[in-house]
Amino acid sequence: MRVFLLVVTLLGLLVAPASAQPRHGLYRSYVALGDSYASGPGIPQQVGQPAGCARSDHNYPSLIAKWLRIPNFTDVSCGGARTVDMTRPQQVSGGTNPPQLNALKADTELVTLMIGGNDIGFGEIVSTCGRLASNDQKGNPCERHYTAGTDQLAARIAAVGPKISAVLDGIRKRSPRAHVVVVSYLRILPASGTCFPQVPFAAGDVPYFDRTSRKLNAELGAQAAKHKASFVNPYPYSYGHDACQPADRKWVEGLFPSSPAAQMHPNAKGMQAVAALSVPTVLFGRFQR
Repeated sequence: MRVFLLVVTLLGLLVAPASAQPRHGLYRSYVALGDSYASGPGIPQQVGQPAGCARSDHNYPSLIAKWLRIPNFTDVSCGGARTVDMTRPQQVSGGTNPPQLNALKADTELVTLMIGGNDIGFGEIVSTCGRLASNDQKGNPCERHYTAGTDQLAARIAAVGPKISAVLDGIRKRSPRAHVVVVSYLRILPASGTCFPQVPFAAGDVPYFDRTSRKLNAELGAQAAKHKASFVNPYPYSYGHDACQPADRKWVEGLFPSSPAAQMHPNAKGMQAVAALSVPTVLFGRFQR
């Protein structure tokens, strides 16, 4: 709640009186990069091309651009994107999303990046854990599956680190003066317990998924620090707002969404939360670089 009050105060200072002439804020140009947790599949209104990228005009990048009155905003986030899609075309339903880094210019002033979840196989993990949980809802079949011999998901996260590093190098090369903000992922599951089948994970697998999610976010944070980028981690703030919560509290939907959003993805409240948590870093991080 304190974060939201701070953001409201900051935005109040930024908004010009109704009689004043329109003017831009701190940034003139902003490019948003990322995957479906940035694009906002299913959240009204779906905008932009190709349609298969599933971008919402109420995703967190769009809200940041609106709240901070950034006049030149380009959103190239795309559902299903991986780190390789930053530098190569991505085929989606309805067409091709150009390499996301192509949107960057020498005079781009703000860049946000959310990437890595698809590199470690987010969709495959959810599908595998759900399938295994259907026969063992109280045990930890998914953890046993992925840690037989070695922790496969931890290894995937370690492997994605250099890929995120390369993306950040590419951003800096194309937009050397931009304030780069790396944004990590929201919580999907509660810290303990489960709500099968709304979120199809066995109760014993929840701690493992929590540790895995934290590791991925920590890797994003480590790469941001390495490249002197700012970092926003909404995960701890989303405690009590996971997909198992009532409709008025959840920031992420489960298998049976109670508000317009894709399964296992942020809803409009979640996007508002990520935007609100990002605004202080977007504003003040620029002066701390």
